[in-house]
Amino acid sequence: MTIAQSAQFDSARAYFLSLADDKKYQLDQAATAAARVIVRLEPLLKDSDNNTPLLLSLQGDAKGKVGDVRDVLCMRELTGWQIGLSCKHNNNAVKHSRLSSTIDFGKEWLGVPCSIDYFDAVTPIFEELDSLRKESSGTAAWSDIEDKGKRFYVPILSAFVAELQRLDSACPNTIPTELFGYFLGRTDFYKVIAEDARRVTHVEGINLHGTLNSSSRVQKAIAKVKQLHLPTRFYHVGFKEKSQTTIDVACDNGWQISMRLHNAKACIEPSLKFDIELVSLPKDVYKHDEPWGNTALLTL
Repeated sequence: MTIAQSAQFDSARAYFLSLADDKKYQLDQAATAAARVIVRLEPLLKDSDNNTPLLLSLQGDAKGKVGDVRDVLCMRELTGWQIGLSCKHNNNAVKHSRLSSTIDFGKEWLGVPCSIDYFDAVTPIFEELDSLRKESSGTAAWSDIEDKGKRFYVPILSAFVAELQRLDSACPNTIPTELFGYFLGRTDFYKVIAEDARRVTHVEGINLHGTLNSSSRVQKAIAKVKQLHLPTRFYHVGFKEKSQTTIDVACDNGWQISMRLHNAKACIEPSLKFDIELVSLPKDVYKHDEPWGNTALLTL
């Protein structure tokens, strides 16, 4: 096995080495638990396939902007085989995307441009934020704004919901697929979540294109990672109950996400950021919780 040397690897290694010993041990336990699960799902991690070497590499953040949410790649370059891992620590977020007066989320996320009505609704709000920033020479803080939910978040989210519904009406059975495809990425992956409170590593197989779970020459995977189907219909798109910052998007095939709009920085800037969290997945998705510190291979 070879680990690709890169700026991403150097940065991750330096951060890990800076941690206290107990935190390093905790993360080692979480990573080992993930490896125990995934090696049983992907025989090609162990089978050298005619001595083709295994290469591990870390991806940069820029990959996420072009639809690849994987943090770690496991590859056998001579045969073209690869799998990827999206690694999280105590959270289930899938993507962080922005809204602003110049971002056409319809075009960038869904392949269908937003309407003039959408931009007419949101542009004055973002321009007001830009004015507050400029007037204060960049020192104005979100904490200084009274009723910021009603003043900024609610109108922007209302315009976003209305535009999503408009796009769905204009392009039936297309927008839900593109939306979830954008948030989940254009490549299959395993989501790995280290959960400190439960002392388990949660593994999910997001197998949208059927590229995960391949057998090797001599071994089949111990468990099946079924191919999933993206949604085609919205069941509900609207504000979460009693919230001014979060909308829920529920679809067919068991998919549901929560989209929380927030200011990513303390100081005001003319854009806002979504935290996207998977609330519900199809019933066929592969899921497994692996306890930390368990050195025995479990039967799945």
